[in-house]
Amino acid sequence: MEAVKTARPLRIAVASGKGGTGKTTVALGLARAFGSPVQLLDCDVEEPNVGLFLKGEVEGRQEVAIPVPVVDESLCDGCGACAEICQFNAIVVARDKPLVFADLCHGCGGCARVCPRGAIREEPRRIGVVETARMGDILRFEGRLDVGRANVPPLIRAVRARMRAELPAILDAPPGTSCPVIAAVRDTDVVVLVTEPTAFGLHDLSLAVETMRILGLPCGVVVNRMGVGDRRVHAYCEREGLPILAEIPDDRRVAEAYSRGELMVDALPGYRPLFEQLLAKTRRLADAPLEGGRRLAMEGVS
Repeated sequence: MEAVKTARPLRIAVASGKGGTGKTTVALGLARAFGSPVQLLDCDVEEPNVGLFLKGEVEGRQEVAIPVPVVDESLCDGCGACAEICQFNAIVVARDKPLVFADLCHGCGGCARVCPRGAIREEPRRIGVVETARMGDILRFEGRLDVGRANVPPLIRAVRARMRAELPAILDAPPGTSCPVIAAVRDTDVVVLVTEPTAFGLHDLSLAVETMRILGLPCGVVVNRMGVGDRRVHAYCEREGLPILAEIPDDRRVAEAYSRGELMVDALPGYRPLFEQLLAKTRRLADAPLEGGRRLAMEGVS
């Protein structure tokens, strides 16, 4: 008898085109809204802050290192094969002498593999840590980049590598649209884009939407701090066929709870239904048909 395939648990990425829009607040609210075991991954490794709100019991802390090239100049003939394969200019050859820029290295190992004289070996270089903790039903994985390190994507991949296959996941992505964001959101089922109703919010939201469409990831919008700006974000979403999944008012009490390190839905229980509805709409969005980065069936979502 043929085995019946079961879908994997839902993976939700929470992202934003700019920082400070309330992305972590939304990720925490979604995690709390599950009401059942869920994992929350803090992929904003340069400024992780989920742990400020989900302290919990630390279950583990693991160092993360990437292999960087070390060249034996007595074997190197300066052929330049290593420089040609490196897409990040982490190794170059000048006057037949190799130069390694470790901060640019992504640890792919290509230079060592193509060296015809075996002049390159790899040594581990620490870039940060991943901490595992638990608070009730929420399992937290938090990456923290070491001070002075610049290579973010490998640490984000290390955070994602600890994701439990049997549990649904919420990934708190870094802000922006560059490589760290791509590393965080790839292979997720749906992306929740958090913005604010201002000209800056609209500009960066449009960049984030275009990025997600290039990646083929469905996305919806949460408008935070409703009441501080105008309706241009709403007009943009209507033109682009983007569902507005939730609107969070500009509420001083939310900022006060945040400053105390309290979860919004715990400090202000009246907001819990908002996040429960957001979770339900996000699930429906993930299940809707997709074409060209746009959802075909939006009924019941917005």
